[in-house]
Amino acid sequence: MERLDSRVRIVWLASALVGGLVGSALVGAAGRFFFDSGLWIVPVAFVVLAVLGAGYELARYRIWRFAIEDDAVTLERGVLTRVTSVVPFVRVQHVDTQRGPIERLAGLSSVVVYTAGSRGADITIPGLAPERADAIRERLRRLAIESEPGGPEDAV
Repeated sequence: MERLDSRVRIVWLASALVGGLVGSALVGAAGRFFFDSGLWIVPVAFVVLAVLGAGYELARYRIWRFAIEDDAVTLERGVLTRVTSVVPFVRVQHVDTQRGPIERLAGLSSVVVYTAGSRGADITIPGLAPERADAIRERLRRLAIESEPGGPEDAV
């Protein structure tokens, strides 16, 4: 199983800090409105939420794995609830790479795999170097074409 690029921890930690900031603002507003408490609760809430979020994101990175096997893509992820997803290539409709603004700043990219019978992306592999994401996208595309009934000669 392959790990994600270690730079994804920076993106996920930044997300945890933003979540801690928003959460602490909400706690401060609720404390002020409902309990008439002082503003001391905002920094305390921020520290608690940021530490919990950072711990969660670091555990998330340690657990996240993926593998491209002969007939399927396998993902292992989840901190509280462990999830293993196996997507056979025969179900793959198309594969994209995407780079959001924060990913671009960190020099990362994601691979998104869409499958038959789904309403959206079935699997996303985040935290990849752009070159690695492009290589994975092309490999998955090629394997999906090869796995079609009738083989690649019938592929459109």
